[in-house]
Formats: sequence, C-alpha cells, structure tokens
Amino acid sequence: MRTKPSSASSPDSDSSARSFAVAGQLVHAPKAAPGLYLVATPIGNLGDITLRALETLAGVDIIACEDTRITRRLMERFSINATLKQYHEHNAEQARPKILDALARGSSIALVSDAGTPLISDPGFKLVREVSAAGFAVIALPGPSSVLTALSIAALPTDRFFFEGFLPSKQNARRTRLAELARIDATLVMFESGARVQDSLQDLAGVMGEREAAICREMTKLHEEVRRARLSELAAIADTLETRGEFVLVVGPPAADAGAMSDDALDDLLRTSLARGSVKDAVAHAVEVSGRPRREIYARALELSRDGDDAG
Repeated sequence: MRTKPSSASSPDSDSSARSFAVAGQLVHAPKAAPGLYLVATPIGNLGDITLRALETLAGVDIIACEDTRITRRLMERFSINATLKQYHEHNAEQARPKILDALARGSSIALVSDAGTPLISDPGFKLVREVSAAGFAVIALPGPSSVLTALSIAALPTDRFFFEGFLPSKQNARRTRLAELARIDATLVMFESGARVQDSLQDLAGVMGEREAAICREMTKLHEEVRRARLSELAAIADTLETRGEFVLVVGPPAADAGAMSDDALDDLLRTSLARGSVKDAVAHAVEVSGRPRREIYARALELSRDGDDAG
C-alpha cells in the first residue's frame, strides 16, 4: 500500500507510515517541510544510500522519479511507503505544472533520478529553475555520483575536470565534438552506452592519441570493472570489452607539449562545419579549437569545399 500525499492544511494523519528500515530496525521519519528535495540515490550498490536521503524519501508527500519500477525497488529495500510520480524527459512539460501546483498547496516533493545525483544528464534542470523562480525551497541532498566515482578510481588528475555527458551518436558529429574537447586543459569525463563504447574508443584514440584514460563499467555493482591504459591501447582491445552495463570514460588532460590537432581530426572538424555553414565560419571555428595556423586551415577548407562540390 502506498501512502497518500498529505494536505498542508490537514493534520499529518499518516505520520505512523513515515518510516524506513535500517539493519532490520524501523526508524521514524518526520514529515518533510514543504519544498523540492533533490535526492541522490545509489548508482549500483543500494548500501550507498545516505541516512538523510532515507529520512527524506520517507518523509515527503511525493517522489518524482524517472522510472517508477527502479525507484520502487529502492523503496522496497528500505521499507518505505511512497507515492511515486513519473518525471522524465518525455513527460516533463506536462508534469512540471502539476509539481508546481502541489508545492503551492504545501506539499513536499523529492526528485530522484534512476541512479546518482539528479540533474546530471537528466531533465531536472528546468524543474529546479521553475521551482526556484516561483519562490519555493529547493534543498539538495548530496550523495552518489557516477562522475565523481569514476574520477576517484581512474588514477588521473582531478584538480580540474570537464564533464561532457553523452557523446553524439553519429561518427562525424562525435569526432568533431572530440576535436573540440581535445583543446580543453582538463581531465574529461564522458558517459557512453555499451552499444557505442567501442566506436567511441576508436574515435577517442583517433583524435586524442596517446592520452592516459580509464574505462569504468558497472561501478559499485557486482561486476564492476576498471581498465586503465593509453587510449590507443584501449581502442586496440575495444572489441573484447563486455558491453553490458553502464560506462563512464575518463580521459587525462593533454600533455604540456601535446601540440596541434592532427590532420585527420582537422579534416573531420572542417567537413562537419562546412556541411552546416560557410567556409569563413568553418575556418573561424577550426582556428579556435585546433591550434593550427589560419592560413593552413583556410587552404584545407577550400580544398575540402571544392572536393564536396565536385562530388555533388
């Protein structure tokens, strides 16, 4: 049985149902104050949930989640009675006004993702923006994050990092984006699906060559796996990888003497830019991200543009 959201104007009649279980013991959870709670949930091992997160999930009126089936497993693990409502990229436009209306009536609502910290590669940003603009409280409960977990075990510099999220699915767009990322003087963190991880490793090696990197798969889960090597070495074994599960790719920063972009990477960058706009704009963008001389880039852009016209 799920508990019904309590009204702000009525007594907390279901307070006895607000509880959670830890080590077999039932713990009372006070009713959460009105507001939107951003609750980080485990990325794999359910034991990574925090006590504050459990108390909040048990104490709110509604839990907004991506997939009710996934969140319900977490609730059942800790004996939490909860009203679950879906909030994901496909229903967000319709769900946001309902959440704002519930907050206006004094409800307390927790936002969770399927795993990790809400708003990291999920649709929570617009909700938080609208909730805060409307003057309601937004409370963050820190906890598990696959980005920080991967950084901590990759054995790569962590003083500065850049989180990219998911790379483009199509190769030309992916290689163009990687060429842009290659200019960033920081460790790079990327999500990737098992279906595309092999292709992405090949493109990473083609664009960034000999940088140190790590493949982190199924972190905190039973079959956790971390492989650390140069990108060229990881690309060479890409077809032997287990592709089931969730991946985070971590790539070290460029060496101090890394030099300019390779010819192949520059061509990929120019072709993609030329397909979208003029030679002038393509050259300007390539000069910004490649580290190559403008005259050289302009000559190559003209050559590629003529080749494209001939092919047409």
